[in-house]
Formats: sequence, C-alpha cells, structure tokens
Amino acid sequence: MGAALTPPAATPSTMIDRFGRSISYLRLSITDRCDLRCTYCMSEDMTFLPRADLLTYEELDRLCAAFIQKGVRKIRLTGGEPLVRRNVMSLLRLLSRHLDSGGLDELTLTTNGSQLQRYAAELRDCGIQRINVSLDTLDPDKFRAITRWGDLHRVLAGIQTAQRAGLAVKINTVVLKDLNEDEIPRLLDWAHGHGMTLTLIEVMPMGDVGIGRIDQYVSLSLVRNRLAQHYTLSELDERSGGPARYLRVHETGGKLGLITPMTHNFCESCNRIRITCTGTLHTCLGQDDASDLRAPLRASADDRLLIAAIDRAIGTKPKGHDFIIDRRSNQPSVARHMSVTGG
Repeated sequence: MGAALTPPAATPSTMIDRFGRSISYLRLSITDRCDLRCTYCMSEDMTFLPRADLLTYEELDRLCAAFIQKGVRKIRLTGGEPLVRRNVMSLLRLLSRHLDSGGLDELTLTTNGSQLQRYAAELRDCGIQRINVSLDTLDPDKFRAITRWGDLHRVLAGIQTAQRAGLAVKINTVVLKDLNEDEIPRLLDWAHGHGMTLTLIEVMPMGDVGIGRIDQYVSLSLVRNRLAQHYTLSELDERSGGPARYLRVHETGGKLGLITPMTHNFCESCNRIRITCTGTLHTCLGQDDASDLRAPLRASADDRLLIAAIDRAIGTKPKGHDFIIDRRSNQPSVARHMSVTGG
C-alpha cells in the first residue's frame, strides 16, 4: 500500500490517520436487517444477528458522543435498512441534540425508501435535512427482480412524502449489467425533473450474494461515455463529504454523482469510518480490518478505554481498498456483506 506519510500533529479531540487524513465522517449501521434482499447486497436467505447482539440505543448514543468529541462532524445512519429497527426515532431524537449544540454539522441517513411514508416528518423534526434513497430502477418488474420482493410504488410514494416534509432527497443507483444500465438516462431525467441529485455507484465485491460479480459489474467510465452522447456534462468542484465526484448535466440543470470504487480509487481523500450495529469499527469499506469497540464501551462507565480503542483503530486505517472483480475468482474481495458493514 506504500509508505505511510508523516501526519500533522493531532490533538486529543481530532482523528488524523497515518496518511494525514482527517477523519470527520462516521457511517453508523444500526441494524443488519432489511425488508428487501437486493441482489448485489445480500443473499436471499440471510441469517441476521440475534437482536441481543446489537448495541442498545443508549450505547450507540454514547459511541456517537465519543466520536463527536474526537472530531466527527457528520453522522450517517445506515443498515441494513435503518428505519426497520424498532423505535428508531428514539435514537434519532437522542442524536439530534448534537445538532442543537453545534457538535454535529449534519445528521442524515441512507434508506431504501420503504418506510419513508411513516417516518419522513419525524426525520425532519429531528433535524435531518437531507437523505439518500437507494433506488435502482423505475420499472416495477425490474425493481421486484433486483430487490427480490420490493414494491416500487411504496418507495416512490415515500420519496414524495419525504420531499413534501421538506427533506432534500438524493437518489443512489447501483448500475447493474444487463439489468438497469440502459435505464440510466430515464433515471437521470426523472430524478432531475423532481429536483433530486442522482448518484451512480459501481457494484462492489462484498459478501456472497449467490451471483458472480462479473455478471453484475459495469464500469462507470463506460456509463459516462454513453451519457455524454446525449447530455452535456461538465465537472463540478464540489464534494458532499463522501466519495462521489459530481458533474453538471446542462440539459436538465441537475447534478450527477459518480462513485467509482473499482475504476477510480478515491481513497486519497477518505475521511470516513464505519461502525457496525455490534460495535465493530471498520476503517475501510474494502478491507477486512476490524476493531472491537463494544468491549471497551461496556468495560467502563467512562470513555477512557473507548477513546484509547478508537485511537488504536484510526492508527490502522489503510491507504486504500483492494477491490477486484475478475473471471478467475468468483469469491468476493471482502467476505462481509454490505448490509453488515453499512452502506
């Protein structure tokens, strides 16, 4: 991975890794469960964690407070599907105090949209201003095929409810070979026509999903070249705090994001860490590194052991990921499913 750089001096309230990257963005999975079974994310017959293994909301809140103390400015709740965890709004109400105090710049979440009709107004009331919704097609039959049993109309109604509640919505689309790659222009026109940014994502080789990744993977370089035949695209010098690079689509006036873990490694500017619902910290989505935070969290009423464990973990953050998709190996690059890590 190359020699480590000499990082700038860190204070006790900051997280600087050995390559000089400042860690300010926490993606926190609060459940591995989901009400869909998207073919690129999980297998159809998933075995989920016992609920007793999950961190309690009080523990998740304490964990977040420790990371805010360490310099995290943005927290994104993920899953699985975060909105299927029972009494989820009680956690959001706890975390929203950090927005009120100025400890956090942003609290947000990524959702499949299935629960938005129920929760959109409460999300807004907790200080959430924008959300990401995973949506890979506007065709009901394709939607059911990709999610294995999802209801597209329920998701579209949820998106509409979220917008009416005042939430900004960004659509995340995983581009899948021979399934939705021909639908990208339609998705682009639809999203921009409804005031939403569209972000395209390359499929990542994580977890055994029962389908060969070579049969799913499409390079976004190819997708961009196809779009450029019909749209005028220009680079934007803009970041949302995540890995996406943005383009302006002049015909629609909207923005198009590209997340390219396979064709364009974005690790040099990575400011993110991920924590699972059981308290395992992953400093890189595409590596098998893991640090247990649950044990130090539960070992003491104060945070000294927890902070020490966090500091050790940040010191192991790798320079980048090593995702590989090829025909010689049908094994995922990373054994854990995306739903376990959090998207």
